[in-house]
Amino acid sequence: MLSLLAASGAAEPIYWENLGLRPYLFEIGGFQLRFYSLAYLLGILFGYWHLSKMIKSPGAPMAQRHADNLFFYCTLGVILGGRLGYAAFYKPELLASADLFKLWEGGMSFHGGVIGVLVAISWVAWRGGLNWLRICDYIAVNVPLAYMLGRLANFVNGELYGRPVESDFPLAMVFPTDPDQLARHPSQLYQAGFEGLLLGVVLMALFWSTRARYRVGLLVGVFTIGMGLGRFLMEFFREPDAHLAYVVVETGLSRGQWLSLPMIAIGLVVIAYALMKPPVGGAAKVNPQTT
Repeated sequence: MLSLLAASGAAEPIYWENLGLRPYLFEIGGFQLRFYSLAYLLGILFGYWHLSKMIKSPGAPMAQRHADNLFFYCTLGVILGGRLGYAAFYKPELLASADLFKLWEGGMSFHGGVIGVLVAISWVAWRGGLNWLRICDYIAVNVPLAYMLGRLANFVNGELYGRPVESDFPLAMVFPTDPDQLARHPSQLYQAGFEGLLLGVVLMALFWSTRARYRVGLLVGVFTIGMGLGRFLMEFFREPDAHLAYVVVETGLSRGQWLSLPMIAIGLVVIAYALMKPPVGGAAKVNPQTT
C-alpha cells in the first residue's frame, strides 16, 4: 500500500502556492518591500563588501576610493542598463511608455545590466587612470552570487518559470501565474544554482586560492564564458517570453540564447589574451600561501 501511495504521489507536481511563498517581505499600508528589490539591494551590498575585501589583498589594481565610486556607478549601471536592455531586447514598446520607469513591476535584462556595468567601469577607470580589464576581473568575481539572489527572487515571485515537463519529474512545479497551469521546470532555481552559486564559487576559488588575479582578463573571461554558456543551456528549460516565442519557432534558439553566443565567443578571446600575456602585479614575488 505504501509503495502504491508513493508511486501515485510521485506523479503529482509541486504546487508553488503550497510552498507558503509571497513576493514581498512585509507590507505597510500600500508599500511592499518586495524580494525582487531586496535581492538587488543585498547583491549590490555584498559586492561592495567583498570588493573592499579583495582590494586589500596583494596586487590590487585600485584603492578603496575607486571601489566607492564603482559601488555608486555600477549600481546605476545595473538598474539603468538592466531596464533599458529589457526594453531594447525583449519589449521595445516600453521605450515609448511611462511603464519603462516602473521597476517594481519587474522586467530586467541580464545582458543589459552587463552593458551598464561595463559603461560604469569604463567611466571610473578613465577618471582614475586605472586598468579597465583588471577592474573587470575584480567586479566579475562578485556578480554571480548577486545574480543568484535575483533568480531566487524570481522563484519567490513565481515568475520566469520553465518550459512544460512531465508531471512525474521530481522538480515539476505548477506556478499560479501560468495561465495554462502546466507542470513546468523551476528554471529560476537551475539558473540560481548554475550561473549563480556554482560560477560564484569557481571565481572566488580562482581569486583566493590561485594566482588567477595576476592574469589580466582571466577572471572576467571565465565569468563571461560561464554566464554565456550557463544562460545558453538554461534557456532550454526556461519558457520564452510569450511575445518572443516566434524567435524560437523561426530560429530554433531563444532571444536569450542568441544574446549569449557573443558572450561565449568574447570570453574565449579574453581568456586566450590573458594566458598569452605575462602575469602582472609582482605575482612571481608573492608567497603562494597568501594567494
